[in-house]
Amino acid sequence: MAITKRIMITLPDSLLAEVDGFVAETKGNRSELIRDAMRFYLQTQHYHRLRDVLKRGYLEMAETNLSLSEENLLLENEAMERMPGRRASGVN
Repeated sequence: MAITKRIMITLPDSLLAEVDGFVAETKGNRSELIRDAMRFYLQTQHYHRLRDVLKRGYLEMAETNLSLSEENLLLENEAMERMPGRRASGVN
């Protein structure tokens, strides 16, 4: 079993009442609820940070990818023009 630490937190009365109501309905306890809420929050934050990093990476690579595809298209068209009996569009 993992070692646990006791912490003290301060909550507004209204939030504590809501927590206690939820705990009573689910027959759980405050500690379980706080642990679950903290895990969920951390997982959500990790997901959003990872998504932002990936989004930035894709945006940074978009210009490079477009440039490479345009360059390859030009080279492909040039090669097609050099093939006997072919046009750049690839149609006989």
